[in-house]
Amino acid sequence: MSESKIAVVTGASRGAGKGIALALGAAGATVYVTGRTTAASAADLPGTVAQTADEVTRRGGTGIPVIVDHSDDDQVAALFDQVRTDHGRLDILVNNAITLPPALTKKGPFWDKPLDLTDLFDVGMRSAYVATYYAAPLLVANGTGLVVNTSSFGGSCYMHGPAYGAGKAAVDKMAHDMAVDFKPFDVAVISLWMGLLKTERTIAAFEADPAMYEGLAASAESVEFPGRIIAALSSHESRMERTGQVLIGAEVAEELGVSDVDGNQPPSHRPFLGDPPTFSSSVIE
Repeated sequence: MSESKIAVVTGASRGAGKGIALALGAAGATVYVTGRTTAASAADLPGTVAQTADEVTRRGGTGIPVIVDHSDDDQVAALFDQVRTDHGRLDILVNNAITLPPALTKKGPFWDKPLDLTDLFDVGMRSAYVATYYAAPLLVANGTGLVVNTSSFGGSCYMHGPAYGAGKAAVDKMAHDMAVDFKPFDVAVISLWMGLLKTERTIAAFEADPAMYEGLAASAESVEFPGRIIAALSSHESRMERTGQVLIGAEVAEELGVSDVDGNQPPSHRPFLGDPPTFSSSVIE
């Protein structure tokens, strides 16, 4: 980044959100870290909002922990009121918060899985809309910015069933449509397809059955890789050229010269998982 940025990363206690927050912090950003986790539990995956924020600061940025339940619109509105009071502007919003029910990866048809898989329509799909809604005045007043919806190839191929696929396809299309409204204000909106990430959950699966996941583990991306891409794109001259698009993170990284934390260039999964969608350029108000 060429200057210090003000960023909000939702759902950043752990996983992709944590990695994105850390990468933005390493680039010097002030990062509002949101999530619900306030205390680590032996029964749960590690990571809290405060721990992520502390690590952002250790990386060279400024981490600000904010406890937010992204199913509560009032809490989301209060988050952006805090950003307005503290800084009066916002440069980057990363919509990453999502509910991942335990049965999500259970094999079998959707009718054999619990209906709570549709919870990700609330925290995941709707929460991205709500956060961007409340962030919009700050982004517009700033006169520039970047909104990123974290997504995956599940928006195009069958992945974990129709609930997950519908949620990802929705945030992809949402990015395209929001970009139309934001374009006059020099605010870019993209949906970023991430590869298999080395999250706490994924690493636990690798360790439980190393032989089964050996091939996948070799090509997995660090959780900081998407954040490195976002940091680079936020200041890149091609930012507005990409607005409204669904982008494959690994491909953008290669174009922008961004490598993973180990110096490697993770591969694009386009050859076997398919292409991102292409939307119509028609605008009907």
